[in-house]
Amino acid sequence: MKLHNKLVLISVLGGIVLSACSTKKDTFVNRNWHALNTKYNTLYNGNIAFEEGREELNNTYKDDYWELLPVERLEVTEEIKLDSEDNNPNFIIAEEKATKAIQKHSMDIRDEERNPQTDEAFLLLGKARYFDQRYIPALEAFNYIINKYEYSDKLAEARIWREKVNIRLENEELAIKNLKWLMKYEDLKEQEYADARAMMAQAYINLGVRDTAVQQLKIASYYTKKNPEKGRYYYIIGQLFNQMGHKDSANYAFDKVIDLNRKSPRVYMINAEVEKIKNTEVTEANKEEMFEYLTDLEENRENRPFLNIIFRQIAEFHLQQENDSVALAYFNKSLRATQNEPKLNALNYENLAVYNFDRNEYKLAGAYYDSVLPNLKENTKKFRSTKKKLDNLEDVVKYEDIVQHADSVITLYQLPKEKQIAFFEDHINTLKAAEEAAAKKEEKRQNAGFAQFAQSKGGKENKGKFYFYNVTSLGYGKNDFTQRWGKRELADNWRWSDKSRALPSEATGDAVAASATEGSDAGVDDKMSLDFYLDKIPTDEGFIDSLQTERNFANYQLGLIYKEKFKENMLAAEKLEDVLASNPEERLVLPSKYNLYKIYEEEGSPLLASMKADILKNHGDSRYAEIILNPRAVLEDDADSPEARYATLFRMYQQQQFLRTITGAEENIEKFTGDPIVPKLEMLKANAIGRLNGFEPFEESLNYVALTYPNTPEGKKAEMIVSEQLPKLAVTEFSPEQGSTGTNNWKVVFPFRRSNDQIALRVMKELEEAIKDLRYKNIVSKDIYTLEEQFVVVHGFKSKDYALGFAELIKFNKDYLIDNENFVILSDNYKIVQVHKNLQDYKNQILTPKP
Repeated sequence: MKLHNKLVLISVLGGIVLSACSTKKDTFVNRNWHALNTKYNTLYNGNIAFEEGREELNNTYKDDYWELLPVERLEVTEEIKLDSEDNNPNFIIAEEKATKAIQKHSMDIRDEERNPQTDEAFLLLGKARYFDQRYIPALEAFNYIINKYEYSDKLAEARIWREKVNIRLENEELAIKNLKWLMKYEDLKEQEYADARAMMAQAYINLGVRDTAVQQLKIASYYTKKNPEKGRYYYIIGQLFNQMGHKDSANYAFDKVIDLNRKSPRVYMINAEVEKIKNTEVTEANKEEMFEYLTDLEENRENRPFLNIIFRQIAEFHLQQENDSVALAYFNKSLRATQNEPKLNALNYENLAVYNFDRNEYKLAGAYYDSVLPNLKENTKKFRSTKKKLDNLEDVVKYEDIVQHADSVITLYQLPKEKQIAFFEDHINTLKAAEEAAAKKEEKRQNAGFAQFAQSKGGKENKGKFYFYNVTSLGYGKNDFTQRWGKRELADNWRWSDKSRALPSEATGDAVAASATEGSDAGVDDKMSLDFYLDKIPTDEGFIDSLQTERNFANYQLGLIYKEKFKENMLAAEKLEDVLASNPEERLVLPSKYNLYKIYEEEGSPLLASMKADILKNHGDSRYAEIILNPRAVLEDDADSPEARYATLFRMYQQQQFLRTITGAEENIEKFTGDPIVPKLEMLKANAIGRLNGFEPFEESLNYVALTYPNTPEGKKAEMIVSEQLPKLAVTEFSPEQGSTGTNNWKVVFPFRRSNDQIALRVMKELEEAIKDLRYKNIVSKDIYTLEEQFVVVHGFKSKDYALGFAELIKFNKDYLIDNENFVILSDNYKIVQVHKNLQDYKNQILTPKP
């Protein structure tokens, strides 16, 4: 009987369970069965995965405190994500669980949802998609809740999330409209009201309406129960007030952040402290108080993770107080304490670069600017401006090195012999003192190590034994070796300071070994030899003159760079005045004076009148004098302006009037010396020389442009051509033409003397008419070869046979009878002939039959 009752009970319970699994029956058991399964199974696991995903985002996301913070901590990329892409695994799990809850437990009966947990499943689905940046699918989920579940307790939350999506999709006006409707007609909980206001603030921030955004954030910070959100909202309010220029209001907001102390993340508090300090003007009255405040921030153990920004603020304080050495030390401290914060690194390096540039330490400034670039995003305005400064600094460093080297050599050359000797004796004594100090320091360190070893067990056991176990003997030996040989790495041929001079292993012989040893000893002793330095002072006046010329040109280039690119008129004037005071070449005198005239004019210098009188008196027939008397002469539409002259010469170049281009360029280079048009004229002249005279003169001309005008676009282009293109053009070996095939790579060439230009033009016209009559698609051109020779060329034959056939056709066909001398050539070989002007070599190698 008992067994029978158990079977009946099990059957009944099984029937109830099976009937409860149905999603089509609207019964109390069914509704509660699916609601419980949804809440405590699928949604429970889904919500756990969702929260883990959010926590992971919070842990990996880093706010950029140098920019206005977003209201919501979410890293947004520019990429558009698709459903098929690999997304955050936690959010994928959350989405899968929400989808499973909807598919297996939704009870949509007669167009009404009977499972009260389904709306939460849709909400989880939308939130998971939102944090994976799949905004359109997320919008669909939130809209489904709004349209389907009119009496859901999640309706307001769904509406707020929908407006979050609209803001991400840049539909700020729609989001504001919907949020206003929500707050007007819906009864919101305090946290929902705070969230709605915060989202409205983000929408207004995106639209640039800062004052309204501030009001919305104030309300949100009042109603939110989450202290981390309070801290974030107050901080953003402070940032917005800073952007509007209301520093007092900003500081009030930052004080609110600071007052929260440990209730919100400390990062908000520290950055609020820093921003508040930035907004406070340092005066004599509060200087000590500010210093103590910064010191307290630095010494507080809780602030150790934020020392990078604290150090930077201390550095800026000391820089403002002109405590330069302390400021530099703290900038470097900030750099050492900074990890994975490129903007902070960029700011610190830029401060160091500017500091060194202002003190004419151009090498250091260039090195720091070079460190700024990797910490900036490419293709940004800041990146481009920094790159431009770095490029300009490279030229400055180059020319300053030239000036420094020339000055030092010329100064030594001009010193009397006794002063030269005294100078180098002081230098040698300094080297000796440094070596002795280093040796004493090393000896002290070694002795301390030996003494420590002597007191150890191993030292006591080995005392008085083998040399290397005797501390005293070892110390003397090491000191003697260091004094004799210096510091040497453990390597083969250790006696050689210059390994490139080491003998190969098979070299033998006492004489060679003695010579090598003598050479190695000389390298060590030379630094202490007076004759070594005196012998290096040049005695050739021609060499000194060349150094002076080089120095004057470098100073002139520096003057232009400082004036035009860095707007440093005082530095520029100093360099140009140095040029005029150093007996410069004639070509540098007038442009230096004119640029000084422009600087004096811009700075309102009393030297303006005298410089103007000098130019008008001594260079009255120059273009610069004309510009001073008639400023309209510099207008670009002036028919005689440098730009107009260049345009005329460029047209000549295009018309293959290369000789006229060269002579015209030379004339105008002389006339416009110092004008920015000169490098353009030099480059045009170089190209014309290359087309007329061939590879070697072209290379020489390009090198001249690259070396003479290295800081101009033309100079840089010439350098690029020399390094990258000329090696390819240097090939003089002709390609074998026998069996060569290809498309449109053969030419028929008719050579003519330049004196027979009329005949060449007549043949060219006849060829064009023949091609048109034969319905060919070839092109005819007249190419200059040298000063005496030119070619009429028919281009575009598919093979050598086609080209030979055409030449034979026009020679014997009675309609044409063009029997002028010609030859067929491969396009690659024609290029070599034109570049190297070696037609005779081509004829000897290719056209002349081999015996």
